[in-house]
Formats: sequence, structure tokens, C-alpha cells
Amino acid sequence: MKNAREQMVCEIKTHYGLNSPDVLSVMLQIPREKFVQPQYKNIAYHDGPVSIGYGQTMSQPYTVAFMTDLLDLTGRERVLEIGTGSGYQAAVLSKLAREVYTIEVIPELAKKAKSALKRLGYKNVYVRSGSGEWGWPGKLKFDAIIVTAAIEKDIPEMLFEQLKVGGVLVAPIGRGVDKVMTRYTKIKKQGKEELKKEEFGIFHFVPFVEKKN
Repeated sequence: MKNAREQMVCEIKTHYGLNSPDVLSVMLQIPREKFVQPQYKNIAYHDGPVSIGYGQTMSQPYTVAFMTDLLDLTGRERVLEIGTGSGYQAAVLSKLAREVYTIEVIPELAKKAKSALKRLGYKNVYVRSGSGEWGWPGKLKFDAIIVTAAIEKDIPEMLFEQLKVGGVLVAPIGRGVDKVMTRYTKIKKQGKEELKKEEFGIFHFVPFVEKKN
């Protein structure tokens, strides 16, 4: 699978023009095939999403690289991920940040991801099952937040509350098939907290799922 991994990274650089040495170096190290069901191992590195069951998918490699690059991680950050899915994105983040906290609304996926991450030795990743709209329980603040499912309208307010000043939140926003990759940076202006918004093109995502009581 090493050759497939190298080909994946080469395609991200040459076809999409994304050249982020830190992110791509990490993606060269992580066995993406360990995060998919056995029947999909042969397509784990292809240029597209991969089914992980329960109507969910693992994002295509380029999308993972692009979103991770937008976070601009230095290795000191505490990161919150909304939508654990297979656990692959959390594994990538774990190599670039100090701590990763990740929430998955589908209990079965949360359990599988937690098991895979533990088995592969990602000790700075904390997984829980729950609704991502409420963020992480408690009073933790995050340097970066990444939402890996499409949000139709507004980012849940609780997520912005858990974002530190100077921190960034990256999420796909919009209705329908096409979502706009959006980055929010929390800034302080004249003593008031504000959000700076930037848009980075169209991507396809499964919808954000809220936990039903």
C-alpha cells in the first residue's frame, strides 16, 4: 500500500496543485486502508470518497489535505473535529496538533474509529459519541475546529463559543450538492469578538447530522 500512498500524495500535488509539505508528509505516513471496511481496501487511496457504512463516507484524500491545510497547524494546537467518521481525518490531525478531540453522532462509527485509532497508536486523540452541534462537553477552548459534514445554513453557535480568539473554524457550508469550503477566524476588534470569513471553492459532502433524542 506504500506505493498507493505515494501515488495519492503525488496526485494531490500535481493534479490539484496543493503543496503543503507538513500535511502531505503526514498523509504519506498514515495507512488510510486501515480506516476502511475490508471490501474497500483496494480503493482506499483512489481519488474519491469511500463508503464507511451508515450512509457516511470517508472524504477523498484531496479534501482531507485541503481542509487540514486551511487550519495552518503548528503542532501546539488543541483541535476539535466534528464528524469523526472513520477516524482517518483525526489521525492526520494527530500528527500535526498537540491534542485532537473528535465527536461522531453515529455510535457505531464512533466505536469503530476509537478502536482503529487506539490499535494504530494515536494516543493524543479523544473520541466520543454525541451531537457535534453542542461541541465538546465542558469548558475546553480550541485553537482550531474542523467540521467534516456539510452545514446547510449557520454554524452552531456553541462551536464558535468554544473557539479561542485567533483560532480558525473550517467547514463546508451550503444547501444542495455543492458546498462552499469556508474558514472563519475569530478576532478581537475594539474589545469585541468578531468572525472573519473566507471562502475557498466548491466541495461535495454528506450532510451534518444532529443527534435525535
